[in-house]
Amino acid sequence: MDGNDLLETMSGMTEFESVGDAPHDERPAPQRGVPVHLHDCITNVTAGSRKMPVLKTLLTTACERNCFYCPFRAGRSSMKRVTLTPDDMAQAFMSLYRAGAVEGMFLSSGIIRGGMTTQDKILDTGTILREKYGYRGYLHLKIMPGAERDQLIRAMQLADRVSINLEAPNAGRLEAIAPGKRFDEELLTRLEWAEELRRQSGGELRASTTTEFVVGPAGESDVEILSTTEYLHRRAGLARAYFSRFRPVTETPFDNYQPTHELRQLRLYQASFLLRDYDFSVEELPFAGKGDLPLDVDPKLAWADDNLRQRPVELNTASQQELMRIPGIGAKGAGRIIRARRQGRLHDLADLRALGIARVERAAPYVLLDGKRPIQQPRLF
Repeated sequence: MDGNDLLETMSGMTEFESVGDAPHDERPAPQRGVPVHLHDCITNVTAGSRKMPVLKTLLTTACERNCFYCPFRAGRSSMKRVTLTPDDMAQAFMSLYRAGAVEGMFLSSGIIRGGMTTQDKILDTGTILREKYGYRGYLHLKIMPGAERDQLIRAMQLADRVSINLEAPNAGRLEAIAPGKRFDEELLTRLEWAEELRRQSGGELRASTTTEFVVGPAGESDVEILSTTEYLHRRAGLARAYFSRFRPVTETPFDNYQPTHELRQLRLYQASFLLRDYDFSVEELPFAGKGDLPLDVDPKLAWADDNLRQRPVELNTASQQELMRIPGIGAKGAGRIIRARRQGRLHDLADLRALGIARVERAAPYVLLDGKRPIQQPRLF
């Protein structure tokens, strides 16, 4: 195949909806010379302080597994099956890369002839990119269920990031949506291996790890998902958890299930950032009812209403972690407040605005300035 034929073949892989690097995929502006359907496989991810377009694709849309929610499940007759060799995939990606359409790639695959065989093909693609084409840009490789330890090591040598998708928070929930997949033996162990390998490598293996949960069809609670997420951040060095809300797919056992509310996905992202970046624990999160987060309020705001509204934080003495728990103040804002306090005391909300803290009104009900609650100006409109 020439480059154009390869790109047209890849454009058949448009049902790939796995994770990107943001809670909601952001599509770059369409570019000339790229097949129109292939634009669905290009998404922006955040790298440092900028966004870059990344190709998200599969080596094959064929799969021998029978995950009940998945468009690529075995036996789904309406699914177009497309397969590329590692050479063809690398060539197609480099065509897009040289044209400036993408700056990186996230490569996954359906499973054919077992996870180890499929993993070899993903690794072959990465090796061709790095060694034949001299590609040094962003590369994210999927780790297949049951991949061997040596395969994980090679993936971490080739890639900037590897992902091992748990799909559910525990073995019982996974069995309900992906029968035949083994939660501990095939999946969780690989995430734990990755952290062990990073620690043992002396800095040579730096690839970060992520995972993804399919939210809703197994009947799991938010507390189940976030308890597993907390464990992975604390014990397995997880860089980030992704949450994919369930949407029914025709010709699957779940095609008559209700889709998961998009606000549930958002609340899980917000809560996971509290666990990862704000030193919250699962026990502190504002679960209600059967262990789910309320949909109508940001979990940080709900926690502050319960804990800070009657015991506001003095901004002139609070620690970094105390400041970061205040709605409207994140890590950067907390740092600015601490630096400003070295020059003098903060007296009113205007001092916070001068520091570039944009959501001052959101923080105001939960803080003290010089021992006093700040005066909020009423809105005119």
